[in-house]
Amino acid sequence: MAEAVVSFLVERVGDYIIQEGRSLSGLRDQVERAHTDLLFIKGFLKDADAKRRDSEAIRIFVARIRDAAYDLEDVIEAFVLKVDSKRKGGLKNVLKRLGCIFIEGVSRHKIGLEIGVITTTISDLKQNLQTYDIKEIRDSSTSLELCERQQLLRRTYSHVLERNVVGLEDCVRELVGHLVKEEHRHRVVSIIGMGGSGKTTIAKQVYHHKEVTDHFDCLAWVCISQQYQVRDVLERIYVKLISPTKEEREEIKNLKDDEIPGRLSRLQNERKCLIVLDDIWKTEAWDFLKAAFECHEDSKSRILLTTRNEQVASHADESGFHYRPPALNESESWELFEKIAMSGRKAGIGAEVYTKMEELGKEMVQHCKGLPLAIIVLAGLLARKNTIKDWINIQENVGVYVSRGFGRQEEEHAYASWVLALSYDDLPYHLKPCFLYFGHFPEDHEIRVNSLTRLWIAEGFISLTQQRQSSGETMENVAYNWLNELVERCVIQVGQRSSTSENIKTCRMHDLLRDLCLRKAEEENFLQVVKGSHKNEAMHPISSSSSTVTYVSPMGKFRRLAVYLDENDDKLVPSLGERGGHLRSLLYFGPNDYHWFPKRKELIPSMFKDFKLLRALRIEGMNDREVEIELPREIGNMVHLRFLSLRNSNIKSFPPFLGNLICLQTLDFHVRNDHMFIPNVICKMNKLRHLYLPYDYTARGKLQLSTLGDLQTLNSISSRRCDLNDLAKLGNLRKLKIQLSSSQSKNLEKILDAAGCVLNGIRSLRLDNEVGMESGAEVSQIVARCGQIYKLVLWGPTLELPKEFHSYSNLTNLLLCQCALKGDQMALLEKLPNLKSLDLSDNVFEKNTEVLVFSAGSFPRLQFLRLTDLEIREWRVEEGAMPCLCKLAIVQCRELSTVPDGLRHLTTLKELDIVGMPKRFCSKLEEGGEDFHKVQHIPSLMFYFPRD
Repeated sequence: MAEAVVSFLVERVGDYIIQEGRSLSGLRDQVERAHTDLLFIKGFLKDADAKRRDSEAIRIFVARIRDAAYDLEDVIEAFVLKVDSKRKGGLKNVLKRLGCIFIEGVSRHKIGLEIGVITTTISDLKQNLQTYDIKEIRDSSTSLELCERQQLLRRTYSHVLERNVVGLEDCVRELVGHLVKEEHRHRVVSIIGMGGSGKTTIAKQVYHHKEVTDHFDCLAWVCISQQYQVRDVLERIYVKLISPTKEEREEIKNLKDDEIPGRLSRLQNERKCLIVLDDIWKTEAWDFLKAAFECHEDSKSRILLTTRNEQVASHADESGFHYRPPALNESESWELFEKIAMSGRKAGIGAEVYTKMEELGKEMVQHCKGLPLAIIVLAGLLARKNTIKDWINIQENVGVYVSRGFGRQEEEHAYASWVLALSYDDLPYHLKPCFLYFGHFPEDHEIRVNSLTRLWIAEGFISLTQQRQSSGETMENVAYNWLNELVERCVIQVGQRSSTSENIKTCRMHDLLRDLCLRKAEEENFLQVVKGSHKNEAMHPISSSSSTVTYVSPMGKFRRLAVYLDENDDKLVPSLGERGGHLRSLLYFGPNDYHWFPKRKELIPSMFKDFKLLRALRIEGMNDREVEIELPREIGNMVHLRFLSLRNSNIKSFPPFLGNLICLQTLDFHVRNDHMFIPNVICKMNKLRHLYLPYDYTARGKLQLSTLGDLQTLNSISSRRCDLNDLAKLGNLRKLKIQLSSSQSKNLEKILDAAGCVLNGIRSLRLDNEVGMESGAEVSQIVARCGQIYKLVLWGPTLELPKEFHSYSNLTNLLLCQCALKGDQMALLEKLPNLKSLDLSDNVFEKNTEVLVFSAGSFPRLQFLRLTDLEIREWRVEEGAMPCLCKLAIVQCRELSTVPDGLRHLTTLKELDIVGMPKRFCSKLEEGGEDFHKVQHIPSLMFYFPRD
């Protein structure tokens, strides 16, 4: 990993030399000398990384190299920022410029001394390479070159854990039987096994099994893990079981802690519920939750839990059914490996090479001992190796790694540990920091991909080669491709994908891989994770071991900090001393990410005092409605910040000193306070790429945004508070949300003509019409300029869509709400050639529209349809409509008396969800009901919360 850190730092320093030559005038020779020495040292670090496991001296030596490289970048960046800010401020008058020159000279002398010390340190380290018998190892191709070449070879493959399932048919059938058959009256069914044995995969197969979805009225899945809050877990279960309206969600949030268990218990007595509790670690967790699961003896509801601890299963239900997944046999192990590592190879490499790879693969798979996770990770590693030589190199290393894995007497997961370590070591240097960054996130945390990739960019992990820049590729594209490579290597799991594009929306890391990640992050001083404190207790670090909370203080300075808090914390940062001054990222996480409530707002200033080199700061979910948080002035000194997210926090104001943060790339100010004043300082942040503003805000005059030429995401711009003329200057804009809060009809056409090229580049557009019917034409005018969009949300009166709307060939996602569309507009919608997802909601058509017709041949590519709160009385689906529909949801359309007869012709329809509909409507669709023949071919028919 030292090679990875130093490699990307060498690139960063090299970029400074090229791009900031003027600012570094007088210091360039020193910086170039240090850069040259680091380049030389880099060639030896692969050997040093291999040897430091067995040598404390080499471990210390490598740590010193890494810290020196970090220090060099810190010093250079701090100086460049200082000089640039002084120059910009000094141009206003001559006296200020003279003062700037003097200050710059003093700073240059001081920084020269600091760089001199670092340069001497690096030079000394270079001289000591021979002392430790560290040899130079150079690769013929750079990591990035290999990555780009492999992407071309494997662009079409995506190996996601849940898609690679082998040997589970019998165990799934047995578990389903114990859940649904009357002769089995087990209240709790448990799946018990070591980490990586496939417990969660089996539970998912059971959860989605047709017999299960047909048998139970409602289902809920929650992951417990080691850090959990009882209220949070029970609330999530209740919400998933009843699919509440917005009003009901608010009611649930206001329930007392002791009211939710009673409601859950009653619901399980009244209806057949299946609740999956995934990954329970301790018996105490069941004790805290069990009040919600107390039911009558004749209750048809069931609990399915997964655990590594047999005591947990016995404690939950002594007479319950316990299932232990067997290891995969030799045939199943090879089948799983072959699916991932060998798919599509034979045609491209020839029979002889394929046979040799098969021979090597079978030998290596034997070491996995039938453990699914180990097989999947090994296969993901080899899937990217395209020559026999590569496979032989891995095979030769397997013996070494296996002996290390079994050498850990305390290691429960020795069968997996060797392959996880091998897979990590095989990562190219540019992916190792990206992999270690996952250590910030709590166990089983669902990570938003957009946020993750922007954090990588803020940290400087992502760089664009000249070739990529010239082709117009963005850092966001590169970051997503790197994430996809980690997924293809099977070291990261996919959470959710886009329903239309298959793009990854969320991801997560398996527990065992997270253990490895934290262990490596500790070794490299890359990251420290700490838990919050109560009363006067000190914060304590979390170890890489999942079962203990111990920590060996790392050598050097750790550069990143993740803090896990709960509702009772009264201390928000640990005592870091001098080490805090070197932090590059500070990320906070509460028990449910969006629902933790600091009790004392005076704690907030203490969080920002000493972190002047911070590049990423995440403080999301401080949403106690009774406490408005005032951001301290210290945050204005964090001039290195690239990423600042305060999403869903109750922030009092947008302070003017945020304008000092001129390096910001992502500013997420989508906060709870919708009535704050925003000063006109955002225009100073001319490196912004992603900007999220509150839904509503005030400003003195119009906010100026024309300087934000790099902006890709703008959410949201209000026509009352912002000048729409600025859109013409935002040439890189791809995602846009506009609130039409005042009529622009007089100048709109002129504004839109000027911004025509920008609007044509928009890929995702949301328009909220808050003015009323008179602005419906304005909505249509804006949409008419956005002919390349793939996602469109229209909220509020629209009346008519552009005449050419039916030809929008890129449009795949469409949501229409309260649009009051005229009746003839359906003819435009149904001709959209590539629309895959359609959501029609709440008075989407003009009043008195009682009949909705989907004509023959309409919506040729539609896969997902949702109808919500429509006042229609009749819905007709003609034969030949929606030939690709996979999922249909009908939600609270209370005037609708029956489903259309045309559903019988939708042979591709796999899921039908009926939510909040009258009981008389639901009873017609049940077996024996008068409309059952219309839906009996649909594999999954679910009813959620029928209404009287």
